Amino acid sequence: MNILDQDIMYLPGVGPNRKKMLSKELGIETYGDLLEYYPYKYVDRSKVYTVHELTGDMPFVQVVGRILSFETFEMGPRKERVVAHFSDGTGIMDLVWFNGGKYARQNYKIGTKYLVFGRPGVFNNRIQVQHPDIDLAEKVELSAMGMQPYYNTTEKMKKAGMNSRAVEKLTKTLVGVLKDPLPETIPNFITAPLHLMSRDQALRNLHYPQDTKDLERARVRLKFEELFFVQLNILRYASDQRRKYRGFVFNRIGPLFNDFYQKNLPFALTGAQKRVMHEIRKDMCTGRQMNRLLQGDVGSGKTLVALMTMLIALDNGYQACMMAPTEILAEQHLQSIREFLKGMPIRVELLTGIVKGKKRQEILDGLRSGDVHILIGTHAVIEDTVQFAQLGTVVIDEQHRFGVAQRAKLWAKTEGNTIPHVLVMTATPIPRTLAMTLYGDLDVSIIDELPPGRKPIRTSHVFDNRMTSLYDGIRRQIHEGRQVYIVFPLIEESEKIDLKNLEQGFETLREAFPDFRLSKVHGKMKAKEKEEEMQKFVSGETQILVATTVIEVGVNVPNASVMVILEAQRFGLSQLHQLRGRVGRGADQSFCILVTPFKLSEDTRKRIDIMCETNDGFRIAEADLKLRGPGDLEGTQQSGMAFDLKIANIARDGQLVQLARDEAQKIIDEDPQCQSPKYQMLWNRLRQLRKTNVNWAAIS
Repeated sequence: MNILDQDIMYLPGVGPNRKKMLSKELGIETYGDLLEYYPYKYVDRSKVYTVHELTGDMPFVQVVGRILSFETFEMGPRKERVVAHFSDGTGIMDLVWFNGGKYARQNYKIGTKYLVFGRPGVFNNRIQVQHPDIDLAEKVELSAMGMQPYYNTTEKMKKAGMNSRAVEKLTKTLVGVLKDPLPETIPNFITAPLHLMSRDQALRNLHYPQDTKDLERARVRLKFEELFFVQLNILRYASDQRRKYRGFVFNRIGPLFNDFYQKNLPFALTGAQKRVMHEIRKDMCTGRQMNRLLQGDVGSGKTLVALMTMLIALDNGYQACMMAPTEILAEQHLQSIREFLKGMPIRVELLTGIVKGKKRQEILDGLRSGDVHILIGTHAVIEDTVQFAQLGTVVIDEQHRFGVAQRAKLWAKTEGNTIPHVLVMTATPIPRTLAMTLYGDLDVSIIDELPPGRKPIRTSHVFDNRMTSLYDGIRRQIHEGRQVYIVFPLIEESEKIDLKNLEQGFETLREAFPDFRLSKVHGKMKAKEKEEEMQKFVSGETQILVATTVIEVGVNVPNASVMVILEAQRFGLSQLHQLRGRVGRGADQSFCILVTPFKLSEDTRKRIDIMCETNDGFRIAEADLKLRGPGDLEGTQQSGMAFDLKIANIARDGQLVQLARDEAQKIIDEDPQCQSPKYQMLWNRLRQLRKTNVNWAAIS
């Protein structure tokens, strides 16, 4: 048995109770789990100070000296403050305990030489260290101390006496128990040319580095390993799919596509749209399944590209299907696609949860017979009752809401080993490093131009003490015939408070704009009510739509030219950018106003500044990734796609992501069947990782 698989209970200092705590609180079950529970920070323990040198604004320090005496001060019922007066001969400092004072009095002896470690402060003109770490000086080899690791622990653990120091002691014991070098996971012929240290060195150095240089080398090795296996898994999956499944060969551009292009196309395609269509067209002719991610900002013309892709399937005698995450968005796609196809002999139908009875049966029959050419719908289209005559192309809008397993359900609706071409669209621009990891099995196309005639949206930042002049600006826009969105934040944890704020805010706005008609929309409303209020705004019956972020996706009102976002500091960058994309859809100049209080944190100020500087969704997504990290990005957290990387950070380790991908690609090119003895170590490790609790299905 591999020593790393040994039950953590048998590590000296653990036992049944601590095992239970480690398992429940940190998921640590084995020696290997503890070894891969990495420190979150380090403190340099190589320098010893004298009491005389200490000031109250220093970071962590260590001093060698003796306890002179103890004092106890009552602090109310059953509470006390214990103070030990400590000296090294150059001065006296106080060691203070608000909790655990009884333990300190019983275990630390007056006159014994100790090494004291902690953060100094000043109280009553004397240096003091609260809740210090204390070791017997004779037991500590000061020259070998190096950097001290700090580990995250939970409140429950701290109450049970298992703080960072306790975890550190267990890790130290473990590293001492591991006499033999740890087994390698990546062959030397990969690590040596990249100048990466061995896995054994890296893990030992990560917990107990002698200096920052050792620490950095250990981090690079372990980050590379983590990213390398993620990329190897993704590329293995993609290669597997290509080998297992053929794609339909759509080499015919027929009358439907040509008629649409010559007669119905509402405006000339942009250069970016033409480039993307060329990439899609090439994919569909190869005989392998197209798996393509189409990225483009709100309003960049993705739906038009999706429609033309579906028309290629129709021209080759197949059906097409388009999936959207919400009923509102599905209905909007239906309207715009029917508008695009006006006068053409193409039957387009909508299938959502609200389509029932006779109408639903008609659509299901039409799909089976092939009379329905294009189906647009929500998750309802992957239900077992939905069967196609011949499904050739699937378009998935807002990919982050559909997992890999759901995509596979659509493939099951076709016969044999030939599966439909898949085009995945997202209006959330995804930074390259994140796209490589979240959508690694997809080829990427980008629409980076807006259609002609669109003016960039002007974004400005207004403090909430300037509402009067903001209201004046809104009135001017409405008098010129424009419409306005006013968005209130709605954050789940405080939904009731936010809803109350929206109701009160709506009344305030009604008083501020007595001459205009207002609609109100929020997530707690019934679908029918919401739809009625939206329709009033779409038709121009109301001039102001007061809403929560339910309008973030799926509302298209070209006449709306002003987006006011209240308490903008409560939104992430990607969300602000999505909301801003609701305006700027007509030929008029549009405006986005971000309203915040004057007092803002530095991060928030950066977010607001970026929004005012640029309309470029990719720049915004990169900044969002750096500020918030991949797990918090819109769409990744909710879908379970933000798998846990223990040490690598996709936002900050972009170059390592690319390096890991390049190395993984070489392996797949050389050993596509994953059977070569040369790479056996890698495939064994990958199999081992797939048994862990990481959601590998979400990243393949």
